[in-house]
Amino acid sequence: MASELSALLTASKNLTSHVSRPELPAVHLSLDQVEAQSRRLVSRQPGNTTDTDRALVPQLNYLLAQAHVDASALTSSIAHLNTSTTFSPLQPLQDTDVAGYLRHAHEQNLISTIEEGRKETQEAFYRTLEERSRRDWEAKKKRVFDELGGRVGGDNRAMAELKKSFHGKSSMSSSVAPSLTLQMQSKMMTYDRVITELNAARLRGTSYPIVHALIRASLDVAPDPSSLQITQNFHVLSKITAEPPALPPIEHASAHILNAPLLERKHARVYLGDPETREAAALRRQIANGAREALEEQYWDVLERTVQARPNEAQLGGDPSVSNKVRAFLFVRYYKNGEWEERIELVAGQPLWARLFFLVRTGHYHEALDEALQFQQAIEHREASFINHFQTWVESPERRLPKPNRDHLQAVYNAHMLHSSTTDPFKLALYKLMGKLEPSRRSVPQVTATTEDWLWFQLAMVDEDEDGGLRGLAEVLLGYGERQFDGPPNQSGSRRGVWAGVLLMCGQFERAVAALWEHQETEIEAVHLAIALAYHGLLRVPSRAETSDMTPLSLSPASPPALSLSTLVWRYARQFVKMDAKEALQYVYCVGLASDQGSVGQEQVENAWELVRRIIVLGNSGPGWEELVGGFRPDGTRYSGVIEQGSSLLGLRDMKEFNEKILVKAARHAEENDRIPEAIRLYNLAGEYGTVIACLAQALGNTLALPSADEKARAIERTAAEILRNYERTNRAVGKDRDAVIRLLRVREAVDAKQAGRPELALDIMESTELIPLDGDVAKITRRAEEFKDLHEALQRNLQTYLPLTMDALAGVHQKTKSSLAPGDATRQMTLAALRKKSRSVMVFAGILKYRMSPDVYSYLARLDVEIAL
Repeated sequence: MASELSALLTASKNLTSHVSRPELPAVHLSLDQVEAQSRRLVSRQPGNTTDTDRALVPQLNYLLAQAHVDASALTSSIAHLNTSTTFSPLQPLQDTDVAGYLRHAHEQNLISTIEEGRKETQEAFYRTLEERSRRDWEAKKKRVFDELGGRVGGDNRAMAELKKSFHGKSSMSSSVAPSLTLQMQSKMMTYDRVITELNAARLRGTSYPIVHALIRASLDVAPDPSSLQITQNFHVLSKITAEPPALPPIEHASAHILNAPLLERKHARVYLGDPETREAAALRRQIANGAREALEEQYWDVLERTVQARPNEAQLGGDPSVSNKVRAFLFVRYYKNGEWEERIELVAGQPLWARLFFLVRTGHYHEALDEALQFQQAIEHREASFINHFQTWVESPERRLPKPNRDHLQAVYNAHMLHSSTTDPFKLALYKLMGKLEPSRRSVPQVTATTEDWLWFQLAMVDEDEDGGLRGLAEVLLGYGERQFDGPPNQSGSRRGVWAGVLLMCGQFERAVAALWEHQETEIEAVHLAIALAYHGLLRVPSRAETSDMTPLSLSPASPPALSLSTLVWRYARQFVKMDAKEALQYVYCVGLASDQGSVGQEQVENAWELVRRIIVLGNSGPGWEELVGGFRPDGTRYSGVIEQGSSLLGLRDMKEFNEKILVKAARHAEENDRIPEAIRLYNLAGEYGTVIACLAQALGNTLALPSADEKARAIERTAAEILRNYERTNRAVGKDRDAVIRLLRVREAVDAKQAGRPELALDIMESTELIPLDGDVAKITRRAEEFKDLHEALQRNLQTYLPLTMDALAGVHQKTKSSLAPGDATRQMTLAALRKKSRSVMVFAGILKYRMSPDVYSYLARLDVEIAL
């Protein structure tokens, strides 16, 4: 019995072994100790409160009442709380309660579905956030390298100092671009010619087929088939704009300016205006139709190449008609081993639905109608009303059927095709195209097999009167994103430019340019596509406040996308601004294309002026620079530069505005960037003669204090001498500044004479400047010292230069005189006495102005004076 009780005790202890908590201390108390502890705890309960505790209760209730807590009500609620059912089991569902079970299962399904949707949404959010962060980082990195003048993927990334924002004060002394490869230079030069011809036509006031010129340029630089996507994009734009391939030459008799088509800014008023007007809807139809026609022409080229590549299978024969080529193409594509592919329905022994579809797919609508009429009896035997609907659809200018016809097509489609698995896919596609049926179902198996086929089908289904039209299609495509068309970034074999082409086709022109600009290999094409769009009036530019420093594309919830053409042009043109400033200027001229956008247009003109000034300051000095800004001939007559000749493209009305907006401000920028000779020439060209002399005086004063004149200082001196001769001849800028320039140049001559070992000449030059009185007249010296404060600031600043220079010249002459003549020679004595007199005059003058020079200089003068006096 005892052993059984012991076993029972051990088993009972093991029951709680799995919930033991070794971190808690074990209790080693006897029963009496446990009872004593229990009584002590009971005595602390509220029922055993002391008098002091009872006295505190009203105060506690008062404090709780201030916090809106009803202590008495809570106490009553707790006292009447029934805890007997707290842990009672729930009532189980009866097995026969089917409705309850289904309701419970339905609720659980809803909860699980909501939870799964929440998780998927959360995961998609984090994926999107990660992708957005990566794109933002890439954009910031690209901007930094752009501001440095380098390229993210290039070898030479370390450029000069970082430029400030485009719309702030610009430090233009930084370098502009790394060295370009020969291939890139060749590509740029090919496109440069197009822009030069465009601006020449704009100056003449004639139109220019820029898109077709860009097509030819793209074929010249990318003849391989793998790079023809850019050419296709330009081809799409040519169809959208309906631009003629060429214009008759001006010399042609019929090529009068009134008869020539107007291309420049043709669509700007409608494109930039209210998108809800009829004209805007018509423009969107033109965009969709143009893109569709481009895809039709592209597919016709594919069809012809396929037939030519496989002549045995095509069995073309001697009939060159469109219908026969389509028949041959179908043989190559769908006829295998003596049989047509499954689901190809034969009508009168022919794959007629496929033939009609591919005639439509290649843009041969009337040939398709002729083909259908040729087999009218056989078709009507299968589809009684098809010919009537098809003929109405082909002959409609907008490819749109009346509502009764569409309702009938919808009924036939729903009854015989919608749920059938054996319907010919090309027949299904024809019905969908004619009736614009089920626009939300955007694919037809075997018909929309490629990206181009799918896009063509979407454009053919677009209806501006229903389902959002082209704007609705654009929203769908933007939802798909670039990855669906170009593939993941940095993936080998991806076709760059497909996504940009998709955006072009749905009228998202600004996004299309930005998509090309994001990739280094298509940056050149992006700039020229933007210029072509701006020329035709199909590019919206943002205001200065909306322009981003991160990316040229500006996206705002309240307004359509906009692209900063000035930012794009400058980031491209500055790569070769030092090599060829004139070509960079041609691109800046294109910024003014957007000048018709009201206040935003005026900002674009001002941006163009700013870019012109940058080109002037950053361009290499020399004959090319003077050709850019203009100059003066030896006889003093002025000749205009390239900028002035194209001033009308910059919105400059007259010479005064050209001087004020371009030359004077560029001169200030050049002066700030320590390009003094260029600044002086620009001020001179602008007719700011007083500013020229003031700038010369300041520059000469700065260079005079240098221990040795470098090439830059010599250039300033040569420029000053040349301008001074011209001004003296024409009596310009007479006054204190001009006198200061004359004296500073004479001081420089004295410095050169002294360094050449000719102290006599240096002394004569310094005496001619009348800066220092050397005749020994104390009154005159005192008066001249008092007048010193009225001298030009550059002369005052260089007192420590020409005072020691004069004393050095005196010491040099003194040394030569003492060594060359006999001690008793009267001439020698007279010369030495005169030198001592002049030396004392210098010391008296220096003594009066002692605190305007450093002690070292004064000590040096005193030491030389002592040597001369001995």
